[in-house]
Amino acid sequence: MQRIVWLVRQEGLSPHEILAVTFTNKAAKEMRLRLETELNMGLRSMWVGTFHGLSHRLLRTHWQEAKLPQHFQILDSDDQLGMIKRLMKQLGIDTESTPAKQVQSYINGHKEEGRRAAHVLARGQFERSLQEIYQTYEDLCQRQGLVDFAELLLRSLEVLRDTPPLLKHYQQRFSNILVDEFQDTNTLQYAWLKLLRGTDGCIMAVGDDDQSIYGWRGAKIENIHNFTEDFAGAQLLKLEQNYRSTSTILKAANELIKNNSERLGKALWTEDQVGDPIRVYAAFNEQDEARFIVDIIAQHVKEGGSRNDCVVLYRSNAQSRSLEEAFLRQGMPYRIYGGHRFYERMEIKNALGYLKLITNRQDDPAFERVINTPTRGIGATTLEKIRAYARDEGLGLWDASVEMLSRKLLTGRALVTVKAFIELIERMDEETLPLALKESVELTLELSELIDFHSREKGERGLARVENLKELISAVHNYEPTLTLDDIDEKAVNLEGRQALAVFLTEASLDSGDKQAEEDEDAVQLMTLHTAKGLEFPLVFLAGVEEGLFPHSMAIQSSPGGLEEERRLCYVGITRAMKTLYITHAEARRIFGKETYSQPSRFITELPAELLSEVRLTGSVDRPMHFAKDRPRPAAARVGGAGIGNPLSGAKESAAAANLRIGQRVEHKKFGVGVILHAEGEGDRTRLLINFEGVGEKTLVLGFAPLTPLD
Repeated sequence: MQRIVWLVRQEGLSPHEILAVTFTNKAAKEMRLRLETELNMGLRSMWVGTFHGLSHRLLRTHWQEAKLPQHFQILDSDDQLGMIKRLMKQLGIDTESTPAKQVQSYINGHKEEGRRAAHVLARGQFERSLQEIYQTYEDLCQRQGLVDFAELLLRSLEVLRDTPPLLKHYQQRFSNILVDEFQDTNTLQYAWLKLLRGTDGCIMAVGDDDQSIYGWRGAKIENIHNFTEDFAGAQLLKLEQNYRSTSTILKAANELIKNNSERLGKALWTEDQVGDPIRVYAAFNEQDEARFIVDIIAQHVKEGGSRNDCVVLYRSNAQSRSLEEAFLRQGMPYRIYGGHRFYERMEIKNALGYLKLITNRQDDPAFERVINTPTRGIGATTLEKIRAYARDEGLGLWDASVEMLSRKLLTGRALVTVKAFIELIERMDEETLPLALKESVELTLELSELIDFHSREKGERGLARVENLKELISAVHNYEPTLTLDDIDEKAVNLEGRQALAVFLTEASLDSGDKQAEEDEDAVQLMTLHTAKGLEFPLVFLAGVEEGLFPHSMAIQSSPGGLEEERRLCYVGITRAMKTLYITHAEARRIFGKETYSQPSRFITELPAELLSEVRLTGSVDRPMHFAKDRPRPAAARVGGAGIGNPLSGAKESAAAANLRIGQRVEHKKFGVGVILHAEGEGDRTRLLINFEGVGEKTLVLGFAPLTPLD
């Protein structure tokens, strides 16, 4: 913004000559308002907006050259998906084997690379089928005067490229082009900027290649790397002074990102204080990790701090579930920033819908939610017939469907699909309810094919939904009911196999019914690392910093630059912290209902040892982390009275602890025989470091560890 003010005031440019590109409509509106206030003039003629907004403005102005009707309509993402589904039905393409969302991603992906359907080189029958849908979709949009989001950019690029007088006009008009968040541009946006700039225009881009974290959305980090080559005479200025974070946090971020090979290179510094060391906590499992985070925040508030100062960042959306439970137990207000709470997420509500319908066939909302999810060809017309029959006969939707089938009131495809759905629910009832709760939920997800359905979605959204469904299974494995049967409707539990499921569903509904904190309420923020970009907080927690989770195994496998993008994401997380940063990891974590063991993330080992402080239950130990690469293990400190030959803690606090000592041989039912090397904490929360024969070192919490003393 300051450069625009300088161009107008010092260089004498008219706002009419400036094109400013931002990445959000909110930022564009704020920039325009601030400029109008600063310059004390109206700026209606100045082009300030997002790539999509500016492209839309261009096409509205030059609709004839773009071969569009004057009042063309924009398709939002949902409308586009609905249109694709209708086209696939007309072409006789099965939406179960070829999900409509996959086709949508295919079309938008090619458009963002500047490729029309005719330009796509299809290999094999499947790709030819996708290309046919793309071509049919293109033709229909042209006939009906419809423009989707990706089309806005592609069409505006084409009209400029193919209309030389128009291109020359805008190249001469926009003598100065300014672009924010340049590292997030995709192929089409980069080409759009190069075309408008021409050979004589001045372009200034602001970006940070170390914060390029949207490769899965099509962002190309090569754009910012190639800038000085593609724009002759460009000068690179590095803004390295930071006014937000302490020196410790910046040094850690600098050392981490040095491990990336493809970068322009910079070193952040500050005149601010050195600050506290980065605190690292090794949790026993995700529940212990969540409890620790809540306890630290509670202490922060007790000492006069604000909950608004605090944020918990995580790589995967599914991680919020255990954190939410801990905040709810503590009664601490929290807010999921830019997303839904766990039990409010679409895929979780779909899974619970199946479980509710199995438990109670009269649950009409559950019936409507799952009858065509995943898509099984039961359309709106068929569903409306069932609703009408139910109203006329005073029945629920399930009973109405069964009766319509028995009276042959449904015919053709509707008869086949509704019958298959009824049989599916009956099969779920028969096969799942006799099982224990966790096996019942696992089998329901398998029979419903919800995980397979969402796994076919491309990108981070599909991955997040699959992980959330797997986290639901973990939630059931860890579930301990707090309600009794007297607390819920006896009609819902009148069959033996339904009792545990009914209680679980009731508690899940109560959890989803607890509202998030209001916008003006003092509350802790919970968010994914991708969502956190651009924000800052005095107290930051990076949770789940473990190999396989962060860096995420799927991100590493999906592209050659996946690991470097994950490291940039960690860099973003670290630099969100202004004063205090905690990094937590868990040795054991339930994933898909199975307890898995993982190592601390390589990102922790890449941080300088002198900047880290290992947090213990009784305080902090300022020394190198024992798991860091090429670093010697520190000598075991005597914690809570636990020394060699001494009990781990008093018998008054824990009978189990009183029978154990450092150096003692013990047996664990899973890991076998081992020797206690170290202990910290008190009572049942004592953490034990044990070296098991043939397994290696494991950290266990005494209250959860089934240990048998051997001597």
